[in-house]
Amino acid sequence: MNDRNKVKKSRSDGEQSRERLLLAAMRLFAEQGYAKASTREIALAAGANVAAISYYFGDKAGLYRAAFAAMSLDPHQNIASYDQPHLTLRQSLEIFFSQMLAPLREGDISQLCNRLWFREMLEPTGLWANEIENNIRPEHEAMARIICRHLGLAEPDDEIHRLTFCVASQALLLMVGSDVVSTITPQLLNGPDAIGPWIERFTGFAEAMIEAEARIRKKES
Repeated sequence: MNDRNKVKKSRSDGEQSRERLLLAAMRLFAEQGYAKASTREIALAAGANVAAISYYFGDKAGLYRAAFAAMSLDPHQNIASYDQPHLTLRQSLEIFFSQMLAPLREGDISQLCNRLWFREMLEPTGLWANEIENNIRPEHEAMARIICRHLGLAEPDDEIHRLTFCVASQALLLMVGSDVVSTITPQLLNGPDAIGPWIERFTGFAEAMIEAEARIRKKES
């Protein structure tokens, strides 16, 4: 094996080791919480040395942050793709829902992430508050702007914020309740193309809600 191949193999082995640690951490943090899941237990589950955690993540807190953010995407990149004036309302909504539901295409990993998020909400370490402020808030505000643009409003009022929460809650309910859907109606989440119909329906439902708000405002004006 030449030196170049040795380097490639080393990098590959390193990436696999990091990935195993991350998956083991996601599972154990979700099951036990941050305080109870030990680095030794995580390393054992991943088939790695405890020292590898320090090497790849710095410490236990760094590993937890990496596990918590495993399925997170840069909200500003997300927003840039659907908050564009030239897009129709439907196009913006389709992209918005496609990005929200993208983790469900990852199967078991998305379930681990959901369980970890639930654990963080029950036993907060501060990461959930950070998630709200730095990821959820910007996307909420972006969707509120899109709705305002469609309704001809300068800025969102309380009703627009309520409407924005209603729009996003469709996808949120599916994300956090995917195990319920899989138990009651497994056919709705089976197969690689299962998410497409959800995106189409959520987009149509969201359009209907926004049009209903437009009618309400016209009637009240």
